[in-house]
Amino acid sequence: MTAANPIRVLVADDHPLLREGIAAVLAGQTDIDLVGEASDGREALECFRQLRPDVTLMDLQMPRMNGIDSILAIRGEDPNARIAILTTYRGDVRALHAIQAGAQAYLLKSSLRKELLETIRALAAGKRHIPAEIAADLAQHIGQQCLSPREVEVLQAAALGYSNRDIALQLRITEDTVKGHMRLIMDKLGANNRTHAVAIAVQRGVLEIGPPL
Repeated sequence: MTAANPIRVLVADDHPLLREGIAAVLAGQTDIDLVGEASDGREALECFRQLRPDVTLMDLQMPRMNGIDSILAIRGEDPNARIAILTTYRGDVRALHAIQAGAQAYLLKSSLRKELLETIRALAAGKRHIPAEIAADLAQHIGQQCLSPREVEVLQAAALGYSNRDIALQLRITEDTVKGHMRLIMDKLGANNRTHAVAIAVQRGVLEIGPPL
């Protein structure tokens, strides 16, 4: 793209300061034009329909509609849509889900100033842009066994403060089975203890803390 025909960019993130920071970086670029901003996934979808940007920058955690659902909806309407995800954490399992949903680039929010422009230009040129260290993290996720639905139930209960005995009663399994599940969970997540396992699972998007069982 050139100054006469700039890359049209849409940014979707629920944090105004991040959107302002991206706008400031793009403001000095003659070949890139920020054409729209959205504060949630549903608004991102609406803006995409109206603006048809060349590149969309999409946060993963947003109200009303999350980034993954928005990516799926956008790609459902336009299979050629070029989308980069914005995430806070390396190793966030939601990033893997977003790439599986059709995103072609991965940006850590902490690296935006360094990689934002390169990523936008790569996407506009029809390329994927996933840094080598991020690709390695994602490959590790793919290679790892995912937590089973039962393991997620056990970890969810542990996150809410239930003892092994209480978890066993809630899930109608033995206490030894609960302990076995917890050992497997910690192995899969590389956690030192159950509290550490919960923290890792929440950070990676494997687990969401909800109301008590």
